[in-house]
Amino acid sequence: MTDFAGLIRALADAGVEFIVVGGVAAAAHGPAWATCDVDVVYARSPDNMARLADALAPLEPHLRSAPPGLAFRWDAETMAHGLNFPLATRLGDLDLLGEIVGGGGYRELHRHTARLSLSGMECLCLDLDTLIRVKRAAGRPKDFEAIAELEALREEREAGGG
Repeated sequence: MTDFAGLIRALADAGVEFIVVGGVAAAAHGPAWATCDVDVVYARSPDNMARLADALAPLEPHLRSAPPGLAFRWDAETMAHGLNFPLATRLGDLDLLGEIVGGGGYRELHRHTARLSLSGMECLCLDLDTLIRVKRAAGRPKDFEAIAELEALREEREAGGG
C-alpha cells in the first residue's frame, strides 16, 4: 500500500521541484481514481536532483523492475545518467519521470499546472486539459478509461457544475 501523502510530503519538505501527474493528479481534480503509485515529473537541474536524491534516500529507494540483489546507488549522479525511474520505497511506489509522452519535461509542463490540495498539501498537478492530452498520448487502455471520466469532469466544470 502506497503512502501517497508521505511520498509527496518527503518531496515537498525537501523543496523538490515536481509536478504530480497520472492517477494521483486525476484524483486531485475530483474523480474517484484508484492508483497504486505516485507519478511525478521532476526538474532535472543539478540542485533539484540533489534535493530529490536526499529526500528519498531515507526511504530506501530501489528500482522496482530490477532483479533482487542488483547493485543500485541512489544519488544525483545516477539521476543525471538516466531519465525515468520506477522506484519502490518504504512508503510505496514512486515513478520519477524526467519527461512524459505528449507533455515533455518539467519546464514544458510547468505552465500547464494547477495548484491542488493532495492530502492537505498544496502541490503542482497537471491541469485537466493537459492531463487528458498526456493520457491520450500515452495510449494505454487504462488511460483511455480515465480520459472519459476526466472529459466528463471538464464538461461539468465548463457547464458551471464544479
